[in-house]
Amino acid sequence: MRSTYITALSIAVLFVLWIGSGLLVETQLPPAKNIKELNERRSAMAEESPATRVRIITSHASLQDRVLAIRGKTQAKRSIVVQSQTSGLVVERPVERGEHVKVGRILCRISVEDRNASIQEATAARDQAQLDYEASLKLESKGLQSGINIAQAKARLMAAQASLQRSHLNKDRLIIRAPFAGVVEDTHMELGEYVTPGSACVTLVDLNPMLLTGEVPERDLYGLKSGLNASAQFIDGSTVQGRVTFVAKTAKAGTRTYPVEIEIDNSELTIPDGITADIQIPVEQIRAHKVSSGLLVLDDAGRSGMRAVTSSNVVTFYPVEIIGDDEDGIWVSGLPDIIDLIIVGQQSVISGEVVAPQQFSPQARVPRTAIERES
Repeated sequence: MRSTYITALSIAVLFVLWIGSGLLVETQLPPAKNIKELNERRSAMAEESPATRVRIITSHASLQDRVLAIRGKTQAKRSIVVQSQTSGLVVERPVERGEHVKVGRILCRISVEDRNASIQEATAARDQAQLDYEASLKLESKGLQSGINIAQAKARLMAAQASLQRSHLNKDRLIIRAPFAGVVEDTHMELGEYVTPGSACVTLVDLNPMLLTGEVPERDLYGLKSGLNASAQFIDGSTVQGRVTFVAKTAKAGTRTYPVEIEIDNSELTIPDGITADIQIPVEQIRAHKVSSGLLVLDDAGRSGMRAVTSSNVVTFYPVEIIGDDEDGIWVSGLPDIIDLIIVGQQSVISGEVVAPQQFSPQARVPRTAIERES
């Protein structure tokens, strides 16, 4: 009796092992010799297991601007320290910090002292030299004066005229004027202060037009050139429009980036120097598709892209580049002009897989998750 139980149990164990061997052992097929054989195997596998159902939408490309985004700041077009060209006591400084001045406005005035006397002395010397020269010419006409004496008289006259001109220039330099319209950023001279040539009067800043400055890496340099329109947004949300006026031809040694300048209008002087700005420059027009950012997937190489279906219902991966965004989607390049994008099920299929696509209908319910399949 006991031997019968043992025999029956042994038979049962052998039967289970025989059944399980067909499930656990995977049949290893040799590699396909050609594409035809590979397609036949795919068809056979598709018949054994139903194709994954995905939902697709046909997307058409349109021309869009490729926008270059730069993080930059405002910068005054020019800023100089206006200096004295002569020495003396400061008797007037009619401007204060923050004041806007026009071209030629008096910034500082230095005392005249004996400069009027120097002008009178030089004037008298010039008049005397003029009389001597004219007398020499009269004597020459009578044959009583040599050519050498005439040349010497003329030289004395020219020297006297030059001395008078220098005296006038020295007096003119007593008044320091604004070389251009701008804002007085800082003052350096005070009343009663004795200054010498090279002493600073004020720091003058030209804020109109204002510059937007930034730097771009070499990969973004293509298509960037002077004359392109640009826009910028400041931290308070305000925006301005301008034009690219300078693109460097040599990179900075440390960063290997290229400086860029955009000129904007600041006639109201409301834009200060040194504030940050997000700059956008449309550099070219390319064909792009507007899609949902939820359609982006990664391939095995870590590239960002989208999955689409070919005319043979085979899944294909396309790497894409995001060139812009809107409130309701993103613009991407790198796709064919007309393409059937997988909008439901793109996470659950792989490249080369044959699927059963279903065209998206606006009236149909769109599943909330990307991996939801059609039932």
